[in-house]
Amino acid sequence: MLLLGILQLWLERIPVLLPYAGVILALVRVVVLILAAKIVLRVGGMVITKVFLREDTARRLEMRKAKTIAALLKSVLRYVVYFFLIISIVDALGAPTSSILASAGIVGLAVGFGAQNLVRDVLTGFFILFEDQFGVGDFVETFGVSGTVEEVGLRVTKLRDFSGVLHIIPNGAIDKVSNHNRGNLRALVDVRVSYEADVEQVRTLIEGVLAMAAVDIPEIVEGPTLLGMTDFTESAIVLRIVARVKPLEQWAVERELRRRIKLVFDREGIETPYPRRIMVNETEGRPNGK
Repeated sequence: MLLLGILQLWLERIPVLLPYAGVILALVRVVVLILAAKIVLRVGGMVITKVFLREDTARRLEMRKAKTIAALLKSVLRYVVYFFLIISIVDALGAPTSSILASAGIVGLAVGFGAQNLVRDVLTGFFILFEDQFGVGDFVETFGVSGTVEEVGLRVTKLRDFSGVLHIIPNGAIDKVSNHNRGNLRALVDVRVSYEADVEQVRTLIEGVLAMAAVDIPEIVEGPTLLGMTDFTESAIVLRIVARVKPLEQWAVERELRRRIKLVFDREGIETPYPRRIMVNETEGRPNGK
């Protein structure tokens, strides 16, 4: 406050500005408070990041949990700083903060019935964190959208989908969550071969590919296994392959298995099935085309 004292003395020596000294000092206090709030938020965010995202802490908590806690603490810090900033600005402008706080209690009770959604969002956010339903970095499906969790706050959760769109979902609207990062996931590949193909030869070729894939692809934790024929379509026999893979690796593993099988089929001359139609000319063989 030394700077404000010096500014007040300087204003008192300028007769023209003397009538406006109170207003100028109040505005300067507001600017100083806003700058102080920004500094607190910046320093507090850096401290939280350094404490929870350093290597030893992240290793003890798991990186996913460490990121979630860090994001939550930054959210709490932001709310607390904004609250005290508003109170301090009101006080700097000369308003009686004590009476305002007392009135806020009465007004808060009056509008409490209209703030049920806000309370529900905050309570649901606490339960999401307490029960560890999901965390930062998890791929989840909820509220009709799917994406990677970027932030879990007290009021909202932020998901970014594959197209890059950021979805901001109120925690109170999250009543069901499908988490793709908990446990191994299933990779499934359907292989279609024509009816003219030698099924036993195809089985032997696929099993050879799968045996190599189990050794070469580190994302596979179980299998892959050829279950056998699962369907007969109009133009193909369908053989199904399943495997257990690490979280979020199922799509990459499925693409790699299809690539390897296609290369083997091309090398061995196994044709890819396609729809066929047999056209019958009913007039063929009739005399005079009758």
